[in-house]
Amino acid sequence: MSAHHPSYPSRLASGVLLASAAGLFACRAAPARASQTAALPAEPAPAGVAASVDTAVFAGGCFWGVEAVFEHLNGVSNAVSGYAGGKARAPSYEEVSTGTTGHAESVLVVYDPSRISYDQLLQVFFTVAHDPTQLDRQGPDVGSQYRSVVFYRNDAQRDAAQRYIAKLEAAKAYHAPIVTQVVPLAAFNEAEAYHQDYLAHHPHQPYIVINDAPKLKALEREFPALYRKG
Repeated sequence: MSAHHPSYPSRLASGVLLASAAGLFACRAAPARASQTAALPAEPAPAGVAASVDTAVFAGGCFWGVEAVFEHLNGVSNAVSGYAGGKARAPSYEEVSTGTTGHAESVLVVYDPSRISYDQLLQVFFTVAHDPTQLDRQGPDVGSQYRSVVFYRNDAQRDAAQRYIAKLEAAKAYHAPIVTQVVPLAAFNEAEAYHQDYLAHHPHQPYIVINDAPKLKALEREFPALYRKG
């Protein structure tokens, strides 16, 4: 798989993921409850010491599909939908959905660096999880809460993200400029329980069928060695 020929933007260009009909094809669910701040695992072990777990946080539109993509990767033990980048300490889904809290719908990825690298997570994020050229939107979902962000937890993640974006730009991998923000992670708030594993619980929902199921098919096709069924 070449990182320089992402399939997701081409599907957007075809119009498949731009279906309208508000309510059926927007990232909306039942009334929200207050969210809780998720405890982040410890930083990676020092150089030379084997690390068994690390975390990464990405935002790329509605968190349902982004979460599902990362949950289907070998080496990822968990992916949690939530909110990052805002000022409110415990934002609710309704609050974040107004676009006034500064939060982005985000996904916390817990992974084993010995099985999958941070660079590979970046590759999946930019290739099949979302379209990094869409500003303050993703497909049918519009607003700053759907912006594209890499939230870095340390200098190594920041440098890796900036380096990867520079490679994509140099290769002219996309039809438009990359608008992904690379910013430090201040806090991650876990989303309400009904948002977790949403695709697995609602595989036949029209929004999921049109917007998110194709991401999993692309993941299996483009990254067969990383793809995990189930």
